Amino acid sequence: MDSQAKQLNEVIAAACPAVMDLLSRKGREIYFPKLGILSQSAEAQGKAINATIGIALEEDGNPMHLACVMSRVQLSASQAVSYAPSLGTPDIRKQWKAMLGKKNPGLAGKSFSLPVVTSALTHGLSTCGYLFCDPGDAIILADLFWENYELIFSHACGARLDAFAMFTGQGRFNVEGLRARLMAGKVGKKIVCLNFPNNPTGYTPMIEEAHAITTVLREAAERGNKLVVLVDDAYFGLVYERSVFPESIFSLLCDLHPNLLAVKLDGPTKEDYVWGFRMGFITYGIRGGTSAVYEALEAKTGGAIRGNISNAANVSQSLLLSAYRDGTYATEKRAKYELLRSRYERVKQILAAHPEYTQEFVALPFNSGYFMCVRLRHADPEQVRQKLLTDYATGVIAMSGIVRLAFSAVPLAQLPVLFDNLFRAARDVKKKG
Repeated sequence: MDSQAKQLNEVIAAACPAVMDLLSRKGREIYFPKLGILSQSAEAQGKAINATIGIALEEDGNPMHLACVMSRVQLSASQAVSYAPSLGTPDIRKQWKAMLGKKNPGLAGKSFSLPVVTSALTHGLSTCGYLFCDPGDAIILADLFWENYELIFSHACGARLDAFAMFTGQGRFNVEGLRARLMAGKVGKKIVCLNFPNNPTGYTPMIEEAHAITTVLREAAERGNKLVVLVDDAYFGLVYERSVFPESIFSLLCDLHPNLLAVKLDGPTKEDYVWGFRMGFITYGIRGGTSAVYEALEAKTGGAIRGNISNAANVSQSLLLSAYRDGTYATEKRAKYELLRSRYERVKQILAAHPEYTQEFVALPFNSGYFMCVRLRHADPEQVRQKLLTDYATGVIAMSGIVRLAFSAVPLAQLPVLFDNLFRAARDVKKKG
């Protein structure tokens, strides 16, 4: 093991020994290289001649660039085409942490790390797999989950997905199902993945459910289990009902117990409608976490990023930082939220106005995010999907025995048509069968 990794491990073990039990073999061995090219380049900054960094410069010292590229970007060349640090540019990291506090009042007075920039949520989850998952580890999660988890955790890391039924028979989040998975087996390392608003269902726990989930996780930690809880907040903020827990559950978990490391994965991809910017963040929180521990975790995360993609795109970080400092940002973001909420409310109205739809499908609980799902009563989801494509010019997603509908992508006027088409296609397939 490299001496730099050993130093980071010693810092973590001294203040938060549980974290050392949570790190994978790769996670224990990774480090951010401070003694090689990066440190030597940093030492050369400001020198009259700097022949260290692997970029090309113009004769005047600015980053070399093509005019046909820069004419389309209202940024300086250094903001647009230069490398960003592996952990992300300092200003965007500080900005995002400040915004986390404003969006999650429950974080007030709590200690958590400076966010590390990733190339969006998929890369953030993959980085967590690198840091925390060894082959054979189980990841506890609800059975309705984003299919990419299988590629990220199962295929790439060799972990297995240990799923519990997401909903009870009463349509509430299955807290007892989570409890059963957590309490099963020997006391030891447990990995949990929570995704709210959930993809595919568009469900976020009610306020009391969020606190019940927190209680279960605390009980598991108090039993001596070491927990790493991955909080996939890809659709954070898109909550449409007052009874829904309005913050990230990270705000309840980040200082819950010394045996529980909460990891928040979020970013502007969905929150700020910049899907192609490929930018996200990883933020850590644990009771007893010190600045030294968080810096060590950030360094390990930076090392994993450095050894994988080197760094996230500088132009995305620069553009977002500029937008966050624009006086119109909050107003524009609110307008987009209101449009999505109006589509959500229209879906609710459509379902209420057409009780006959329940002859063919039943809506699963939903209250947030981009999606809602239905479970077909009689027809096969894939057959219905194909019928919608061929006969109704309508595209949906069939998965896990359900049909997912992205109301986020359908204009208000077409939402009634979408559900009528689904009803008709399901009926057609049933009759044919």
